[in-house]
Amino acid sequence: MQQEAPAVGTEEALEVWIDQDLCTGDGICAQYAPEVFELDIDGLAYVKSADDELLQAPGATTRVPLPLLQDVVDSVKECPGECIHVRRAGDGVEVYGPDAG
Repeated sequence: MQQEAPAVGTEEALEVWIDQDLCTGDGICAQYAPEVFELDIDGLAYVKSADDELLQAPGATTRVPLPLLQDVVDSVKECPGECIHVRRAGDGVEVYGPDAG
């Protein structure tokens, strides 16, 4: 049975970013949530904007659409590089990822 993402104040906006220095290029994130993640020609994963634009600046973030939250959380859990970070947009507190408390 797959674990559901806990309710983290679903009214709060969440954003996601990838630490490319830790990315292994496995592409698991892009398989779970292709609307949010994409592998670039360099073999690393990046987040995409709401307009489907690849965001390649270091530390670039994109909003997590609520209907895709479980897919993004699954990406975080399955990422072998432990490089995907999801945080609250308002205060920057990480709620999923290697630095989540």
